[in-house]
Amino acid sequence: MPYSHHSHSGQFCKHASGSLEDVVLEAIRQGFEVYGLTEHVPRYHAADLYPEEEGVTPEDLLELFDHFVAEAHRLKDKYAGQILLLVGLETEHITSDDLDHLDALLSRYREKIQYLVGSVHHVNGLPIDFDRPTFEKAVTSFGAGNDQTRTEAFLCEYFDLQYSILTRFKPEIVGHIDLCRLYTPELRFAGYPQAHAKLERNIAYAVGYGALFELNAAALRKGWATAYPGEDVVELVKSAGGRFALSDDSHGPHAVGLNYGWLSEYARQMKICSLSVLTEAETPNASGRYVRARLAPERWWEHPFWSNVAQQPKQV
Repeated sequence: MPYSHHSHSGQFCKHASGSLEDVVLEAIRQGFEVYGLTEHVPRYHAADLYPEEEGVTPEDLLELFDHFVAEAHRLKDKYAGQILLLVGLETEHITSDDLDHLDALLSRYREKIQYLVGSVHHVNGLPIDFDRPTFEKAVTSFGAGNDQTRTEAFLCEYFDLQYSILTRFKPEIVGHIDLCRLYTPELRFAGYPQAHAKLERNIAYAVGYGALFELNAAALRKGWATAYPGEDVVELVKSAGGRFALSDDSHGPHAVGLNYGWLSEYARQMKICSLSVLTEAETPNASGRYVRARLAPERWWEHPFWSNVAQQPKQV
């Protein structure tokens, strides 16, 4: 302990900071044993670029991703004696084109991409985690009707996009499964029966092929009282027999292990007594990639790392 399966750096992501090597060095300094490097896959349409990417082209993003893979493996080799670095990626699903391009990308990097964080960040072509106005625009894009009807349609679309990623690629890590309520953390899926059924479907499918559900500390720095997923989704995953893994979803060295003390407290509050971690394997998993999940040590919270971070104030 500890582990993280999801990270970014300013070197390869415009809304992050710092170099990838600085992220790795900070993880080593803090005593991480396994750390996942998972840059966003490229986006392939100019309309999908973010404001901070002004002047960048989709072709630039593809070239940048090539540089990420090369640098991640350089660091993996350089620091092999100090930390196990796993090289992966975080998915996008804006249109079906993104999934076709991901197929091609994975074929190109068959031996280089060790695992996937399966995430959705857009609904109806609009980013849902960029800012509140854009999130609200995504919700209201579902046409006429009352707030309940629009929200239900929005949530259903989010979970359908997520399901497409799960069924097509079987990502080893299910990324921030309830990001669709980033700006409405008080929302409970039980109040939206159709969306709730789709969420249960997604969880059951992911459990069936052995995915891990990340406990993602990023929600804590975004004002949530919990990590992703919220309490109701944690209970659904637990009842389905799902397993959890830790992620800091860092966007620079300053966020490596950020709020991990609070993350640990949340996990114990939710009675998550067993955690899993990805490690390298000699035989392929259900996705055809060479990693597998193993259990973290029992009573993982007794590792000295957790006493070092337990008293740190929550940062938002």
